[in-house]
Amino acid sequence: MRILRDYVLKEMMGPLLASLAVFSFILLIGNMFKLADLLVNKGVDIKDVVKLFLYLIPYILSYTIPMAILTATMISFGRLASDNEVTAMRASGISLYKIGMPVVVVVFIISLASIYLNDRVLPASHFASYKLIKEVGMKNPTAYLEPGVFIKSFKGYIVRIGSIEDEELQDILIYQLQEKGPTRTIIAERGNFKTFPGKNLIQLHLINGTADEPNPNDPNMFYKLNFKTYDMTLDIETALGKGKLQKKPKQMTIRELKDDIAGLKATGADSQHIKNEIRERVTEIHKKLAMAFSSFAFVLVGLPLAINTRRREKSVGFGLSLVVSTIYYLIFIGGQALTLRNVIPPIIGVWVANLIYFIIGVVLIFIIIEK
Repeated sequence: MRILRDYVLKEMMGPLLASLAVFSFILLIGNMFKLADLLVNKGVDIKDVVKLFLYLIPYILSYTIPMAILTATMISFGRLASDNEVTAMRASGISLYKIGMPVVVVVFIISLASIYLNDRVLPASHFASYKLIKEVGMKNPTAYLEPGVFIKSFKGYIVRIGSIEDEELQDILIYQLQEKGPTRTIIAERGNFKTFPGKNLIQLHLINGTADEPNPNDPNMFYKLNFKTYDMTLDIETALGKGKLQKKPKQMTIRELKDDIAGLKATGADSQHIKNEIRERVTEIHKKLAMAFSSFAFVLVGLPLAINTRRREKSVGFGLSLVVSTIYYLIFIGGQALTLRNVIPPIIGVWVANLIYFIIGVVLIFIIIEK
């Protein structure tokens, strides 16, 4: 049995490493364009870009490890079945349980290790990335701004930048919110930021535009003022929350989430907002655990499916694994959405995909055994 165990695991190792590399590369490519934009177009320091890249890796692995395990299972057992090696093993009195058990045990251990990845490593990388983005925004405000998006971070202002070219802002629209009276509108063709080292302020230098100015006789009325240059001072500390960084649920460990839940309950508040906050944190706890055991759910489905399919082509195994994993994540995301909307409890909504795949896997195994 030791020889059989080593042989089956060896057959899995090559496809597992190859699949992990391919899936990780695909997911990294999508983020590489964003990182390249920060480096080339927004002037972010290369050290900060490298750090952001490294912080992405745990997030990528949380998805690619289960997908790689599924793909490796489909490819390796599909080849064993197509070459009639599985048939020969069963003819020698070796049951399907004994053939697949080494893989199931190893994947279960990987799932346990994934709990640490999802609970400790991933939240830490999320929070480190969050802090670094804030620090980059303090040093280079243009890197913080997203073209075409209304930015509400600056206190009292809503800012939209049409585009950013070589750190010059184009097509600027600013709404200045007034405590009393109508909203003031400022429009400029272009502009740029000026930072003040050691201070938490930035100056927005606007060029060629119009601004609403209050009428001295009636503060509720404005008149249009054309300008060639116009300077505004913005509080970037407020915008970036410097010194007030608080972890979001996905940036917390399970212990921190439980402590946060206890703190929310201790407030005694019975408002819908508090209930939603608690539900979000409970959902995040279950999400960390359910994602860790997605590898185990995948191998239970993939193993009998590969044996029953009996195809040795890697493209077939790869394609089937994509279909199986896509369906899983659609169910997972849908269940999570229903949980956050308070339609179903977190323990059902988050775990429903794992439960469905576990049942399907067990049924498929029994069907193959009966053949």
